[in-house]
Amino acid sequence: MWWIKLGIAHERIQAGHPEQNGRHERMHRTLKQDLRPAADWRSQQRELDRFRHDFNQVRPHEALDMQTPASVYKPSPRPYPAREPEVEYPDSMEVRTIKAHGHFRCKKKDYFLTEVLWGEPIGLLPLGDGLFNIYFADRPLVGFDTERGKLIPLTNPGWPKTPPFGSGQACPEPKDKNKNLPDKEKVSGMCPI
Repeated sequence: MWWIKLGIAHERIQAGHPEQNGRHERMHRTLKQDLRPAADWRSQQRELDRFRHDFNQVRPHEALDMQTPASVYKPSPRPYPAREPEVEYPDSMEVRTIKAHGHFRCKKKDYFLTEVLWGEPIGLLPLGDGLFNIYFADRPLVGFDTERGKLIPLTNPGWPKTPPFGSGQACPEPKDKNKNLPDKEKVSGMCPI
């Protein structure tokens, strides 16, 4: 939720296809090979700290032309906001607030969505015939059938396709900031851990 509010785009892979996230999976393989089990949690944390130092500062990475992550990592020039941005919705949406225990109210009834969004506004985009898509910021979360009082996965074959977000605008797609950069200036999807 915090990342979404900061404008960080999530990249999802297809379920059951770890090869689509190879860099991350490769780091886990290295972690499993290198980490030694410890007797207690403090000792285990020292082991993890040792691994992180070695992985980032000592071990060269083939994918980085045998450089260490720390030697090529550059912090983002994007400034961190002093205040967390508020989520806003277009006039075409009905706005509800997630209450305690993850519920929102619609037509004098409470519906459970998620506790994660407690206190946050959600947008209900009408599709017609009592059907809505529920959004958090620009992210579609779930379908909502007010006639049956049910939340419906957007992947349900009978559910209408997610319509354009806002007034005639499609949901913004993440921009590929690396598209026109030379290879050595591209930002890696994996920063030091």
